[in-house]
Amino acid sequence: MHRFDELDMKLLYELTTDGSVSVPTLSKKLGINASVLYSRIKRLVKKKLIKKFTVEIDDSLLGIGVKASVGVNRDPKLKDVIHKKFMETAEVVSISEVTGRFDIMLQVYAKNLEALHAIVIDKIGKIEGIESTETFVELQKTDKDPVYLVN
Repeated sequence: MHRFDELDMKLLYELTTDGSVSVPTLSKKLGINASVLYSRIKRLVKKKLIKKFTVEIDDSLLGIGVKASVGVNRDPKLKDVIHKKFMETAEVVSISEVTGRFDIMLQVYAKNLEALHAIVIDKIGKIEGIESTETFVELQKTDKDPVYLVN
């Protein structure tokens, strides 16, 4: 396992807060030489702690009015076929195999409740091997700032 120090953790926090921040700006904020920060970022990417730099999108501007988690129970013999079908369903944005009451938890985005209903009933529910689903509509979400512990 890799060891990461306090500077790595501060750097991760700042980059997850604003991934578009320039290294010179970050250098001033953290009081660290810019060349040191460049090499630290390069090292964190090389060690695969930083997987990618991305953009956060305002989903409502794209017409996404409803987000839901869908718990799914499935026939274990059809696991791979079902996973492939979920990957082909545009409204399914993430697939997690889980322990507990469900086999899979899906994150689904839809235009509205009617569209969500159609996705769950007509797309997900009709996949061969799906035994049952339960849908949890997101009413409100509060994201916390990430907290990274120093080893």
